[in-house]
Amino acid sequence: MTVESSFPIITTPHLERALGFYRDLLGGRVVYAFPPEGPPAFVSMDLGTSHLGFGHDPSVDLAATQRIALWIYTDDCDALVHAVRAAGATILEEPTDEPWGERVAHVTDPDGNRVTIGQRLG
Repeated sequence: MTVESSFPIITTPHLERALGFYRDLLGGRVVYAFPPEGPPAFVSMDLGTSHLGFGHDPSVDLAATQRIALWIYTDDCDALVHAVRAAGATILEEPTDEPWGERVAHVTDPDGNRVTIGQRLG
């Protein structure tokens, strides 16, 4: 298995406000939105040479200490989750095929930070 790329995902209860800052003020370019019709629940954006994700969650507590998660793409989600489990890390959610065309699992790093492991399908 090989890690292909990674990017942070910012969770916000106010997606349009976040987009106003990162897209409109800072010049980010939206490259993906899900679902493709209606208000998005997730948006990915290029900001300079960096890539950011934004997840909409109206129930998120803005005072919470962890609202940014790391997303890692790999060529084999299941194998990487197996290696993470063997190393003693916590698996929050087992690999699952998602409707947007990726296989996704959620784990924590040694400090308890959420890490999403994704694999593009097809």
